[in-house]
Amino acid sequence: MAASDWKNKLYFGDNLDILRDHIASESVDLIYLDPPFNSNASYNVLFQEKSGEQSAAQITAFEDSWHWGYESESAYQDVVASGSRKLADLLQALRAFLGQNDMMAYLVMMAQRLVELHRVLKPTGSIYLHCDPTASHYLKLLMDAVMGWRAFRNEIVWKRSDAKGDTGQGARHFGRVNDTILFYAKSEDSTFNPMYGPLDAGYVDRFYRYADPDGRRFKLDNMLGPGGAAKGNPYYEVMEVSRHWRYSRENMRHLIEEGRVVQTKPGTVPMYKRYLDESKGTPLSTNWSDISLLRGWSHEKLPYPTQKPEALLERIITASSNEGDIVLDPFCGCGTTIAVAERLKRRWIGIDITHLAIALMRRRLEDTFKGDLTPYEVLGQPMDLESARALAEQNRHQFEWWAVDMVDAHPAQDKRKGADSGIDGVMRFFDDNSGQAKLVVVQVKSGGVNASQIRDLKGVVEREKAAIGVFVTLEEPTRPMVQEAVAAGFYVPELFPDHKYPRIQILTVKDLLDGKRPEYPTTAVSTFKKAKRYRKSEGEQGNLV
Repeated sequence: MAASDWKNKLYFGDNLDILRDHIASESVDLIYLDPPFNSNASYNVLFQEKSGEQSAAQITAFEDSWHWGYESESAYQDVVASGSRKLADLLQALRAFLGQNDMMAYLVMMAQRLVELHRVLKPTGSIYLHCDPTASHYLKLLMDAVMGWRAFRNEIVWKRSDAKGDTGQGARHFGRVNDTILFYAKSEDSTFNPMYGPLDAGYVDRFYRYADPDGRRFKLDNMLGPGGAAKGNPYYEVMEVSRHWRYSRENMRHLIEEGRVVQTKPGTVPMYKRYLDESKGTPLSTNWSDISLLRGWSHEKLPYPTQKPEALLERIITASSNEGDIVLDPFCGCGTTIAVAERLKRRWIGIDITHLAIALMRRRLEDTFKGDLTPYEVLGQPMDLESARALAEQNRHQFEWWAVDMVDAHPAQDKRKGADSGIDGVMRFFDDNSGQAKLVVVQVKSGGVNASQIRDLKGVVEREKAAIGVFVTLEEPTRPMVQEAVAAGFYVPELFPDHKYPRIQILTVKDLLDGKRPEYPTTAVSTFKKAKRYRKSEGEQGNLV
């Protein structure tokens, strides 16, 4: 497909299905993945044998764990039966060694996805797998089996945080501060743009200790030909010193004419004058300690637990792709990869299995780039009533997140973590000069509905001192429900008495799909934290929104 026909894509769903059904072979230039894993669980839990009767847990935004069960067993058999011989042999050996546990379940699920990621990667493409020491050594084996050991380029160590002071609490280990990024290239022709960091101040003071009369600093570099005659370096005399040189006679003559050859005193070997302002810096190594993790006060920070800093993705994308290339992130989370790809003028594909993440990514892109955002499409979300029903039957929490996003509200809580407060989403708005935002609470129902639920919502509105309550239902409301909502009356802004809004509003999913939205004062406060604004065309950070 020509670049002019391309539209960036954001997929909701299981990345394995999306990779298999929607991403063409050898179509992607760069893959970055930061797959979830319960690295905080104890090894006693991760390696505990499972009976196989436990069903696999759905991966969601705040539950990054895999469990051995029927789904894992089926995936294992699928990969062993249909995968490459090396991968099949490796998985069987790992199962014999690890047993049937959460770690093995994780590796089996990752093996399936790595096979598909290798398929969609162009011959000139690269893949960066971000993980931590909990499973990095096993993932390295999987990558070697899928990509081939010759495809390995680097094990990058990212110092993501400062040393933790948990030794005072009885810990018997060094501070755990590093993540691992496994870098593989599909062929020797892979795209790679060398990158440089700033020169160390001590190095500059030590070596760039000379200066021209105008103050331009330089150091003296060796000009001898490495390997001498054996490497074909020419032998001749320069300033009465005969050696094997790295330059031809003609090039050496030009350097002397330009004043780039220095002999500190007669008889010493001439040296090359290398200016400080010509240095590209220090070539980056595999030790990335110059990019800090995101802290709570960071202007990048969004409400997502595993968010990575943009500087990290900017380094990876710049090193292993060029403008117009396609970047894929199959575990997209809050969208750092696609936001950086957009800013760096790459094309992109993002995939995530939660509607919460899709909502965060959409707002991040729109807040960051505004009218400069390249057109993109969201695929896999309900587009009609039938697909909305299917989502509700498949996963009630995902349906609720989708419905809350449809009314532009913020998810109120993860109900699996505690008791149901009767609030699925919230919105806030200002309609006076008090500086205090007014609250709109949202409830979502995917099953049968009745008037008692409207009465319950009234109680929630009173308890929370909310201005308005919104009831979103998959089913059509009954007449008693409508009557109960109407009886709640109206919310009337103090400064705008001519405006009134139903205090309890009922919206069906069909209404939302038809474009209808809750009614409340239009000076609403965004329920999501705004992402920082970039002027993409200039490649510079703009003002904060």
